[in-house]
Amino acid sequence: MRETMTSSPEDSCEATGKTVQQYIDETPVWSDGTKTAATPLTPMQWRIWWLAAAGKFFEGLVVFMTGVALPLLAQEFGLGPTSHGIVGAASLFGILIGATALGGLSDYFGRKPIFILEMAIFTAFLVAVSFSPNFPVLVFCLFGLGVALGCDYPTAHLVISECMPSSARGKFVLGAFGFQAVGALAGAGIGFLILYENPTVGAWRWMYATAIIPAVIVTLARLTITESAHWLFARGKYDEAERETLRLLSRVPPYPQRVALDVDEELAEMAQAERPGGYRELFSEKNRRATILTSVPWFLQDLSTYGIGIFTPTILAAAVGQQKSHATSVSDIVLNDMLAAKGAAVIDMLLIVGIVAAALLADRFGRIKLQIFGFIGCAVGLFLASLSVSFADPTRLYLTFAGFMVFSFMTNLGPNAQTYLIAGEVFPTKVRGKGAGFAASFAKLGAVLTAFLFPILLADIGVRWLLYILVVASLIGAVVTWATRIETAGVNLEEIGK
Repeated sequence: MRETMTSSPEDSCEATGKTVQQYIDETPVWSDGTKTAATPLTPMQWRIWWLAAAGKFFEGLVVFMTGVALPLLAQEFGLGPTSHGIVGAASLFGILIGATALGGLSDYFGRKPIFILEMAIFTAFLVAVSFSPNFPVLVFCLFGLGVALGCDYPTAHLVISECMPSSARGKFVLGAFGFQAVGALAGAGIGFLILYENPTVGAWRWMYATAIIPAVIVTLARLTITESAHWLFARGKYDEAERETLRLLSRVPPYPQRVALDVDEELAEMAQAERPGGYRELFSEKNRRATILTSVPWFLQDLSTYGIGIFTPTILAAAVGQQKSHATSVSDIVLNDMLAAKGAAVIDMLLIVGIVAAALLADRFGRIKLQIFGFIGCAVGLFLASLSVSFADPTRLYLTFAGFMVFSFMTNLGPNAQTYLIAGEVFPTKVRGKGAGFAASFAKLGAVLTAFLFPILLADIGVRWLLYILVVASLIGAVVTWATRIETAGVNLEEIGK
């Protein structure tokens, strides 16, 4: 007879009720009392994870593909250095606005409605950007894409973290976040293939259009997920919370067969009357340290990551000098762009390796240690790249690529991954969306400044001094992380803020 799995006797307390997280964290045992090694994920948990990962993929695809599209955009619309900066900053400024303006709405209306809305907005603007007739419309559409992606920063994190076991939360949040790097690599690859097949100035439109059908599919699929039982419980919707917890944990053989949440009557009345906390609460004495920890290091990290990511082709051209310094025809522009896309793809592969390492190590070694170590590693990589300016080829080529590859690996092992992870964990449920959204918005302020100023500073002070500035920013990030540290590895989300 086939042996079945049941709940652990010491964990089974349906008569008195459990919390949402206790149900999610519960480790089944075989009928002879042998415990399983981990809590197996249900099909619904996997569906939520994949749909959240898709949003991060689209972000990496669109934002980093802009770096490949920039030379073509400059040719079609006659862009100068300032206009270059505006194009690079448009989607990032949209992320800044979207993370706060829309991401915080998940605390009021629920995680699921905003999770669907953001992807619908993204799809609509993706169509619009592919048909942009002029520069102002293009900038507006890129901004709209950014608004949708900004909303995804806190919302995607929350739909994952609030449905996953505490022991593996970091692994799954960062696993989904890693698809940003996959998207960046795909963006460079798609850009190269489209240029190869269609070597014209208008090829950039096809680059963005490739994501339209996948975005529609993801939007429709998000309609089928569960609402966060954590959010429902925090809003006093206990019957709905029990129903969604049971749906989330639906498996074969079925366990649990029913869900009975532990509800304190006095606390229930308070929850019914209490509204979600406002942004002012993020700066209260209880949450101020968490706000600084999630916002300032992320801001400093984005100065480097987005600047390097978007303008890698430009920096490689200035530092390595393999491309034609003065493109005199469309064919020259396309050739230069194809070479830059290939170089960016090689470097982007290290982003994937870094995020895989982060996902494997975050729950084992903790978020804070990896973030500090990563910041220091980023500084080393950027400093190594800055040394290339003093050498001739091939030494210059080796130093540039070595520095950028070290940076790409260390940023995704450390600050690029851990800042995102921490921001969705350190705040109480009722302000978790706002806290994560504010941190993402503050971080994207650094990204916007970098995207706008990079082409200007690159022309005024050169590659070396620009990289020196980013080295200092990385070291400051390590110091701030240590000074405001709050470790969240393995912490039950329901205990945050208590």
